[in-house]
Amino acid sequence: MNILLIEDDKPIAQYISKGFREAGHNVEWADNGRTGFTLAVEHPFDVCIVDRMLPELDGLAIIKGLRAINNSVPIIILSALSDVDERVNGLTSGADDYLVKPFAFSELAARVNILANRPKASQVNDSTTLEFQDITLNLITREVSVNSSIIELKNKEFSLLEALIRQPSRAFSRTMLMEKVWGYNFDTHTNVIDVHISNLRKKIESVSTQCVIKTLRGVGYTLEKANHE
Repeated sequence: MNILLIEDDKPIAQYISKGFREAGHNVEWADNGRTGFTLAVEHPFDVCIVDRMLPELDGLAIIKGLRAINNSVPIIILSALSDVDERVNGLTSGADDYLVKPFAFSELAARVNILANRPKASQVNDSTTLEFQDITLNLITREVSVNSSIIELKNKEFSLLEALIRQPSRAFSRTMLMEKVWGYNFDTHTNVIDVHISNLRKKIESVSTQCVIKTLRGVGYTLEKANHE
């Protein structure tokens, strides 16, 4: 695994780098945001570990910049900022995970491994079709099939499912989904997102044997492979 670590605290960077290298992974370290962003743009990495507060370019700016150029490398934020608003802000900016300092290396390693091995939606037919497990979306006809059976979705339900299926196992905050489906000026005080997700979940999980839409308490939602154990 090739890992990019963007962390200005040298002892923490050495601790993280040592742990991953001992596990057989390659680690590239940048001690400031601008260098880290350049490395992320110019070289392929399996996962980026990004400190929240960095000199020259902060962690959120790095993430927003990468997502703006459609760089979908999995990113985990490391931060001493632990309140819910900061975690949601990090995820809304495009991060895939958020870990608060101080942390155990074993937990960081587990989260990195999950991100690196996260299933990706397959795209075929010139990106007109999205597939994940037993769900298939046709982006042209806006037809959804599950286990070869067509299911009827309303426009917003389809758009929500499209957002989720493009990045399976990614945590989407309610704000992120609202921006993707309704636009930036949507009233964030309404529970309409929860209502639509509830309806979508019922339709999908009534026929799918391989997918579930999970509620992440305090964060939002994610589409995952069903666990039948």
